[in-house]
Amino acid sequence: MATREAPNGLRQHAARGVLINSAFMVGIAGLALVQRLIVSRLLSPAQYGLWSVVLLAVLTVLFLKNAGIADKFVQQSEADQERAFQKAFTIDLALAVACVVFAFVALPAFALLYGRPQLIAPGLVLSLAIIGNSLQAPVWIHYRKMEFARQRLLLAVDPGVTFVITIALAAAGAGVWSLVAGAVTGAFCGGAVALALSPYRPRLVWEWATVREYFSFSWPVVAAGGSGMLIAQGAQVSAARIAGLAASGGVGVASAISGFADGVDSIVSQALYPAICAVRDRPQVLYESFVKSNRLALLWGMPFGVGVAVFAPDIVHFVIGDKWGFATRVMQAFALVAAFDQLGFNWTAFLRALDLTRPMAVLSAVQVAMFFLVCLPLFIAFGLNGFAAGWLGFGVVTVATRTFYLRRLFPQFRMLRHTARAALPCLPAVGAVLALRAVLPAGHDAGVAVAELGVYVLVTAAASLAAERALVTEVIGYLRIRSIHQISV
Repeated sequence: MATREAPNGLRQHAARGVLINSAFMVGIAGLALVQRLIVSRLLSPAQYGLWSVVLLAVLTVLFLKNAGIADKFVQQSEADQERAFQKAFTIDLALAVACVVFAFVALPAFALLYGRPQLIAPGLVLSLAIIGNSLQAPVWIHYRKMEFARQRLLLAVDPGVTFVITIALAAAGAGVWSLVAGAVTGAFCGGAVALALSPYRPRLVWEWATVREYFSFSWPVVAAGGSGMLIAQGAQVSAARIAGLAASGGVGVASAISGFADGVDSIVSQALYPAICAVRDRPQVLYESFVKSNRLALLWGMPFGVGVAVFAPDIVHFVIGDKWGFATRVMQAFALVAAFDQLGFNWTAFLRALDLTRPMAVLSAVQVAMFFLVCLPLFIAFGLNGFAAGWLGFGVVTVATRTFYLRRLFPQFRMLRHTARAALPCLPAVGAVLALRAVLPAGHDAGVAVAELGVYVLVTAAASLAAERALVTEVIGYLRIRSIHQISV
């Protein structure tokens, strides 16, 4: 990367950009969450279950494309950046086309595996969104330059169009096809806008040396994504085979709601990634960035996950409908795991910036073993409640393995202290809600549920502010900065 301005200027620009960019992307993630809640209300559990297996079948193919091409492009420092983009774009688009071809071969096999031939047609159409996603590659250019405003605007096209199309068609009774049409239309609209406004010409340039370089960087990332897909497929196939599409829908809706916590931390980590690459030769700055960015994400992720676990029965009864009551325990387990999974969640951004991606592959292998040796047997033996218990153990092992590698990366890091700082603000809020429930009659109405939620939010906010006053003050200080020179990247 090119020489940058003074360290304080970089810190201020990166921090302000990351905060504003993250806030915007959290809003986009929130829009996606609202979409999932509305769709889960409009569709039956069986219809949502069909969508879950269709989406997962396509994502299983898509993981081959999610090889960190954008991350490697941000990390590289070639003299000709336009040509560097064209080479990365070519690799990504080639992977996208290969994934679509593979999807046309693999989807009938998935249909046989699930015993659901009705997933083939929507799966084939949905796979086309992979190409639309690749056409959005010009967004990487603004991401690398930390041009956050332009990046945000381009990234908003896909989810915005997807939301409008999906909700309209779902309300019209299109079922699973509303989700398919929304996703494909949004992906290609986002791609069309990104290409039209691209700072570089989106030419195809194939270079074997670059392919080998990207492969060396990306294979652990692919392995990590593949293990995640393997675990998700195991859960959905087991649910579909053991208890039917409704159970698959239960696992899917639990994952969709609790996944918002992971999504927020991913947003913060990815927004910070270009700045991490810029200071990767300064260990102390890297450590400070890691701790503060994770603490910032935990201010949201931990209370959100714990809150979903506490209010899961109310979410079912008042939001998505009592038809999802059978999935309450799974929703609570997923939410708690998502809450504590925020601890050190942003480590992958630092590993990628330092070109140390192998620990991601090791953690993935541990997770696969944990799922098939613990979670799946409990699922088979005790149904969804057994799966919920196994998933809690899965979360503990994930954080423990991550901690092992974090101590190697940052010897001064202390996970127990980090955990206490993140979890303590939630305790008085949970205590306040439980105290209210102890004095209120059973079977309360929506007004009481909203009041309890208000108490939880207010107490959590107050406790978090007390625990993280210095960090919040620093964040506000960055947001007040009005005039910061643009950084040349």
